[in-house]
Amino acid sequence: MTFTEDDARRRDAADPGHRDLFHVPPAEGGRYGEVAYLAGNSLGLQPRATRDDLLDDLDAWARLGVEGHLEAERPWLPYHELLTDATARLVGALPAETVVMNSLTVNLHLLMVSFYRPAGARTRIVVEDTAFPSDSYAVRSQARFHGLDPDETVVRLRPRPGEDTLRTEDVVDLVRREGDRIALLLLGGVNYLTGELMDIPAITDAGRAAGALVGWDLAHAAGNVPLRLHEWGVDFAAWCSYKYLNAGPGALAGAFVHERHLGDPAVQRFEGWWSTEPATRFEMAPVSRPPARADAWQVSNPPIYAMGPVRTSLEIFDRVGMAALRARSERLTGYLEGLLDEVAPTRPITLITPRDPARRGSQLSLRLGAGSAGELAKRLRHEHGVIADAREPNILRAAPAPLYSTYHDCWRFADALARTVEEAR
Repeated sequence: MTFTEDDARRRDAADPGHRDLFHVPPAEGGRYGEVAYLAGNSLGLQPRATRDDLLDDLDAWARLGVEGHLEAERPWLPYHELLTDATARLVGALPAETVVMNSLTVNLHLLMVSFYRPAGARTRIVVEDTAFPSDSYAVRSQARFHGLDPDETVVRLRPRPGEDTLRTEDVVDLVRREGDRIALLLLGGVNYLTGELMDIPAITDAGRAAGALVGWDLAHAAGNVPLRLHEWGVDFAAWCSYKYLNAGPGALAGAFVHERHLGDPAVQRFEGWWSTEPATRFEMAPVSRPPARADAWQVSNPPIYAMGPVRTSLEIFDRVGMAALRARSERLTGYLEGLLDEVAPTRPITLITPRDPARRGSQLSLRLGAGSAGELAKRLRHEHGVIADAREPNILRAAPAPLYSTYHDCWRFADALARTVEEAR
């Protein structure tokens, strides 16, 4: 390859990132001590600070018992509020518009209780055809819950023939043509399979102009690309915290509700003890008094030891900043793209992620023309110490997460790919 290993190391010296803040797993194969970890779009690495922060919260339980709700160094009763401001900064929202709670699909369902309200001819839900399966299951079950046929209710957006990603103009055109029948658009901000960054503001504007509500699944966008949910007028959004946000497997998720919906008595919600005003919670009244905040969508007592790793992660993002991370993401992903352009042309490998940096996050997806993506991922790991992510049957995803991935990681991935995938004959 034109790009050499020495060149990758020189780039790392000049643009080092924040790898020192994370635990990097040891390699199980190859000639390097640590893995080249390019699977942060599936599960982020553990911050070094997470263990001590979590143990501090556990120690409070041991020392204080029930009194830890008010007397712990980070009291449990208002613990979720410690995450609010940083979450709002991360997604470009007002603090009142965000809350950390539950898991991603649970949050999507709770939000669709409020924002999918089919009536008359306006019943349809628009998703992308390559939506993450959980989103597909969620919207189909919402349609059934309302007594509708999911095969007729759910509209799946497909790219043009011969293309792999959606065009914004095609999405907007569909919304304009079919808008009077669309109740909800629910799309992925960054598509999990292709890595395409959708034009969130343009699609949101089109959906709202057509009279539909617009929600976004930001599982692959939060912590990956800059977001301005309040400014863009998004109705609601939800995201997980275990991918680019590095809060651990199954970590608590986040939710956003635009301020125009907060405190609106016409908006229906499912409620529980944590949906009511904190000041009146212990009055034990039979009727909820929900605050005009996203907190009103909470149902249950937050799990403190699941919130701790999210708080630790958000502190890192606050310290580094999304602008700096996005700039480094574009440099790393562009470098990886250049490497792959040398490897792929002579092999059955096709890049399906948009080449325009403005239309992608920290991910490049490759379609294999032969063989299993899962088997290739195993070989990369066990023979070369490279961890990437496979989506069967034939998609390999590589995510150079800017907090901890390096140019050398990218070089190792491309080098391992060149050594593992046979050239076309």
